[in-house]
Amino acid sequence: MNLRSFVLLLSLGASNAFSISNYRSTTSRSSALHSSFASDAIKVGDAVHSLRGETIVIKYGGNAMTSPELSKGFCSDIATLQKLGMRVVVVHGGGPQIKAMLEKVGVESRFEGGMRVSSEEVVEVAEMVLCGTVNKQISSGICSAGGTAVGLSGRDANLLQCEKLLNKDGIDLGNVGEVKAVNIDLLDDLLDLGITPVVSPIGTGIDEEKDVAYNCNADVAAGRIAGELKASRVLFLTDIAGVLDKEMKLLKELSIQDVNDLIEDETITGGMIPKVTYATDAIQLGVKGAFITDGRVPHAVLNEVLGGGADGKGSGEGGTIITL
Repeated sequence: MNLRSFVLLLSLGASNAFSISNYRSTTSRSSALHSSFASDAIKVGDAVHSLRGETIVIKYGGNAMTSPELSKGFCSDIATLQKLGMRVVVVHGGGPQIKAMLEKVGVESRFEGGMRVSSEEVVEVAEMVLCGTVNKQISSGICSAGGTAVGLSGRDANLLQCEKLLNKDGIDLGNVGEVKAVNIDLLDDLLDLGITPVVSPIGTGIDEEKDVAYNCNADVAAGRIAGELKASRVLFLTDIAGVLDKEMKLLKELSIQDVNDLIEDETITGGMIPKVTYATDAIQLGVKGAFITDGRVPHAVLNEVLGGGADGKGSGEGGTIITL
């Protein structure tokens, strides 16, 4: 029960408090609401206490990005976590926006194995969209919500250092990058100043390829950044409820071994496999908990970061948490 509902019901009770029976009913409801609010407040307080000063990395994409209402709520969530003393890094995607711009400028592209084949022309458009319009909309939105954020490209200060990704099937994906190193000093400096870095997943080459721009998978970039920072949490916002069993029921908590077993028995299939792989990779790099979070839920970030109290396992309803 949230505070707004609590106040509303109290006011409704007061308007009907002229009979003894209504008074008793109102008192009973008021007591229950007080108890519910107090329970929620204690749970949130425990979560804040355990996470103050900790780093949280959030991969932002899907409906949470394209819906104006959800986007506004996301920016508000980030600003709130900042105010509560948490160090937050946002890594964003932007597939639909890239697709729209490619069509607008007449640049052809295709997908192979779930990855966009990225010619130099495609990367140029992706960089323009991600590092320009999308990145600045997010950082500006967080600032408008009362937070402090700075938009960054993965090429800035060699933030995301990449090598050309070699497709396992031998398909040339063009300038698709595999993140090999992260400039965590830059991120730590910003976080120490109370600033949220908002990172677009366009990386830079290494050594002789330093001037080459690489298109990186945002989920992979978020997981790698979280691992390098030894983050307490990494959240991957998606357009799905989480990991489901064969009866289509939500699996609220999984270990890495559980994930491997579910892939082997084909409970986890198709597009869910790379999602859980990014999460398990982050855990193996040192992240304490990885969430596959339903970004279609309003204020999904706050629900999962604060909803689990001190144990940090999320609300139990907004997705799946993966741990060791």
